[in-house]
Amino acid sequence: MSDTLRIVLIVASVLCLLFMLRKISQSKVRIDDAIFWIVGAFVLVIISIFPQIPSWCCDLLGIQTPVNFLFLFMIFILLVKLFYMTIRVSQLESKIKELSQRYALDHMDDDEVKQDEE
Repeated sequence: MSDTLRIVLIVASVLCLLFMLRKISQSKVRIDDAIFWIVGAFVLVIISIFPQIPSWCCDLLGIQTPVNFLFLFMIFILLVKLFYMTIRVSQLESKIKELSQRYALDHMDDDEVKQDEE
């Protein structure tokens, strides 16, 4: 890995870290979501400081080049994140459906009380 690429990775990781910390302080990102991106930034810093780690993992898994390993690793991590986000969206949709049903029932009861009073 060239020195230029290592510096770019470190700078990009630090910028990502600062961006996430800023969004957390502005309360625009939940902390558990930000942790994913902060850990990702730290992993990029470690990989850029120690480029032997991807090479060692390639040898261990039988992958041809470290770049292929990094792409495979990042795709896997993003698929896992997508899976958990899909679960969370499904749970939120269920809660929204339940809330709208409760709201409709509450307003229906209010309308019935008003009609009984007339």
